[in-house]
Amino acid sequence: MYYEPFQTIYDRAALRHGGKQNLEQQLTKPLNHAQLCQHSDDRWLAAFSQKIFQSGINWQVVRNKWEGFETVFFGFDIEKMLFIHNEMWEEKAKDTRIIRNFGKAMTIRENALMISECQQSNGSFSKFIADWPTNNIIGLWAYLKKHGQRLGGNTGPYTLRIMGKDTFLMTKDVEGYLRLNEIIITGKDTKSAHQATQDAFNHWQEESGRSLNEISQCIAMSVN
Repeated sequence: MYYEPFQTIYDRAALRHGGKQNLEQQLTKPLNHAQLCQHSDDRWLAAFSQKIFQSGINWQVVRNKWEGFETVFFGFDIEKMLFIHNEMWEEKAKDTRIIRNFGKAMTIRENALMISECQQSNGSFSKFIADWPTNNIIGLWAYLKKHGQRLGGNTGPYTLRIMGKDTFLMTKDVEGYLRLNEIIITGKDTKSAHQATQDAFNHWQEESGRSLNEISQCIAMSVN
C-alpha cells in the first residue's frame, strides 16, 4: 500500500489554512496518560450521554439543557445510576429539565454498567481508556460499541476526542481522502475499512511523530 508522505499532507493543509503557524494554532493535541487518568468516571458517563442525546438534533439544544441533565441524573454518579429502579428511570425520562427521550435516557444506565465493569478490572474507567494503545484505537471503538449502548458510529470516537484520548475521526473529509487514495474501498464502518485506516494512521504516526488527532485534522484540512 502506498501512503502519501505526511509532510506533503501537512504542507497542503498549511497552504490552504494560512501557513504553518496558523495551521499549528488550529491543531488540538490529546491529553497524556496522567491527564486522562485524572478524569473522574462520572465525566465519561456524562460525555457519552451528551453525545448520545445530541445525535439527530441540534447540539446546542442539548448543551442549553445540560445543567438540568446533571441535576436529574445526580451528576452521572456511576453507583447511583446503577441503583435507580425502573419506575424512577421512567420518571426521569419524562422530566422537563432534560430532553425527554426514554430510549436515550436508558443508555445512561447501560453505559454506567459498562463503566462499572471496567472499574472492577482496571481500577477506573479513565485508566482503562488511558491504558488502551492508540495503535489499535479501532479496538477501543469496537469495545465501546459492543459493551456500551449507542456508542457505535462516530459517537464513541467523538467522545474519546472530546475527553482527550488520542484518536482519529472518520469525518466526511477524512473518509473522502481515504477513498480518493484507495486506502478504504468498503463502507467506512466496516472492519476492513477501520483496519485499513488504522494501518495508514500508524504509518503516518511513525513517520511524523504526530498524534492521531493532529494527523486526522491535517488530512481533513488538506482536502477541498
